Amino acid sequence: MVTVIAHRGARSLAPENTLAAARRAHALGADLWETDTAVSADGGLFLMHDDAMTRTTDVAAKFPDRVPAPFSTYTLAEIRTLDAGSFFERTDPFGQIAVGLGWRINLELKAQPRPNDGFDVVSAVLALADEVGIGPGHLLFSSANHGWLKTLKGRRPEFEVQALLGLFPEDPIDFSDPFFDTFNPRITRVTPDQLREALGRGLRLNPYTPNEPEEIAQLIEIGVTGIITDFPQRVPR
Repeated sequence: MVTVIAHRGARSLAPENTLAAARRAHALGADLWETDTAVSADGGLFLMHDDAMTRTTDVAAKFPDRVPAPFSTYTLAEIRTLDAGSFFERTDPFGQIAVGLGWRINLELKAQPRPNDGFDVVSAVLALADEVGIGPGHLLFSSANHGWLKTLKGRRPEFEVQALLGLFPEDPIDFSDPFFDTFNPRITRVTPDQLREALGRGLRLNPYTPNEPEEIAQLIEIGVTGIITDFPQRVPR
């Protein structure tokens, strides 16, 4: 059976990257929660996809003179004052959901905007995972920065890593790196034949982000490992 990976939680039904979205996805039977790592101005970790927070929070109302400055220019205390659903009630970015609901989180390690573009994301997420007591049974990592994944795997080989492909238009769709056995390709950048060929070589593939029922049905027919989708409720169980 295909693995259902809720993209930023069940973001079609609840505010993305919030506990509400994660709980909704879990209630729908999703197998994993895919979410995004962000770093505040003072080095705190939280969950956010966009560099500017205007789409998913009330930052324009709280800090009108600072938008559209990226999240990396706000302290964690300032970010916690924003309204983004129930996300900011938590004391850590991922431990509550993983341990409390007993499922796994796919934590995407994202490139950070200035001035945090040189921040050591790998060390920070591993330190926080240890601090909150979340291990490989509940946490895996993905990233378009394959060097980060290799560094992380070198330090902590017990954690699973998955290579994102096609995040940006200039990024190649290349399944040839033998370091990885799991790739997450952007669905709009890959053909059914490419997926079949890679699966035929024993690779594990989790395309992102098919949302239409026809796309989802075709991927299941092809035999992909998992589907990263905003609509986990549309994947037959």
